[in-house]
Amino acid sequence: MVRTLLLFEALAIFGAGPLLVLTVKERLVFALLLWAGALVAWRLTRTEPLPVLGRDALGRELRGLGLRFAVVALALGIATWQFLPESFLSFPRDRPWLWLAVMAGYPLLSAWPQEMLYRRFALVRYAPLVGSGGGFVLASGFAFGYAHIIFLNPVAVALSTAGGLLFAAGYARHRSLALVWLEHALYGCLIFTIGLGRFFFTGAVWHG
Repeated sequence: MVRTLLLFEALAIFGAGPLLVLTVKERLVFALLLWAGALVAWRLTRTEPLPVLGRDALGRELRGLGLRFAVVALALGIATWQFLPESFLSFPRDRPWLWLAVMAGYPLLSAWPQEMLYRRFALVRYAPLVGSGGGFVLASGFAFGYAHIIFLNPVAVALSTAGGLLFAAGYARHRSLALVWLEHALYGCLIFTIGLGRFFFTGAVWHG
């Protein structure tokens, strides 16, 4: 019975939530739902013990994070330059002040609440359903990708699914919200910088 209730709860949050946003198509509603969900998730999980990584473990994680980011940044940068040359670096070049604002605001305003919901809360709350290993990684990653249907394009869904699987795998390993938040923030800022941010913008598709 408990597992059934948890399943319906997860479907309501991670399944119906994005559909509600897509139905309403209001940025304020989107932001309020995201932050309300993240704050509730924080409150429900605040008593869970936080991991304390030793110096060596933290160093290994940071080196791995840096290496992954370098490889992905190079690959995405080359792909964007090759296939979308008109978009490559257009954001920082054409609108530098707005780009700086996004670089400063995205990590806190977007990456943190998403990681609170899709990694920490999802693992603490739904481990009885999916476990804390491979099942969690798949569930968290694909739910994260599905959430990006609100942008109404397959590129956002595909990139977010890949990112979600990467972030969930890291979180399943080290259980550090700070580390997974940092990795998410880096990739998000990369996406907007190299010219793929157009696939994660609601303005044209919601009101165009």
